[in-house]
Amino acid sequence: MVDRLAGHPEDIIVTKRNWGAFHGTDLDVHLRRRGVTQVVLTGVATSIGVESTARASYEHGYHVTLAIDAMTDLAAESHQHALTRIFPRLGETGTTAEILTLLG
Repeated sequence: MVDRLAGHPEDIIVTKRNWGAFHGTDLDVHLRRRGVTQVVLTGVATSIGVESTARASYEHGYHVTLAIDAMTDLAAESHQHALTRIFPRLGETGTTAEILTLLG
């Protein structure tokens, strides 16, 4: 367990114990209290954790951006399916560099 990750003192750490980052956590409360309307997602299991979190983000009304070069999956076909079939329905996709450029 990590006591404190490197970052800003105001950073919030949410421990996810399910596939999606919203289920069973207070992530939505933290984001809404701060007026967050846009989320950028990355992750290790494209077709499981990232997709679950992307769907929940969309359902909660957030603008969803997916950094497609900052995620992977155990199965290449599952990864490609999420990138080409699921994610375009939930939000915008781009590379990390493209997203960072847009964020300024």
